[in-house]
Amino acid sequence: MHPHIILLHSVLRWIVLLTLVICIYRAYTGWKSGRAYTSGDNRWKLITVSVIHIQFILGVVMYFLSPIVSYFWDNFSTAVKERDVRFFAMEHMVMMTLAVVLITIGSAKAKRLTDAAAKHKTTAIWFAIGLLLIFTSIPWPFMPTPRPLFHF
Repeated sequence: MHPHIILLHSVLRWIVLLTLVICIYRAYTGWKSGRAYTSGDNRWKLITVSVIHIQFILGVVMYFLSPIVSYFWDNFSTAVKERDVRFFAMEHMVMMTLAVVLITIGSAKAKRLTDAAAKHKTTAIWFAIGLLLIFTSIPWPFMPTPRPLFHF
């Protein structure tokens, strides 16, 4: 089961990134142009947050099934010094959790606002910060803890 979840998590990463970029673009251009906040903007925000939450749930499931994480907790004093192990057992999970929390807060804040510009601005800023955290916490092939672009 774990390899299937890894594959799904790997593929869903691209959907998360795509929806975040689209949502941030729509929010930023709406904010800067003074465009009304449309049902399309709201739909993209909801899709983005939903996809991110699904990805997060998959990540939590993977965390508890991962042999890397089991090794980390069973051998904490030595494993914490191992970059790859520490990245997946601590750094990746903490940063992604923080990103999901920030994006969720941004979505909730935007929902409560009535001014279109404020809705766009709030969404653009909170989602962009979340995207930055996500982008820096993905194990890209060029990172110190590389993983393939698609984990088959």
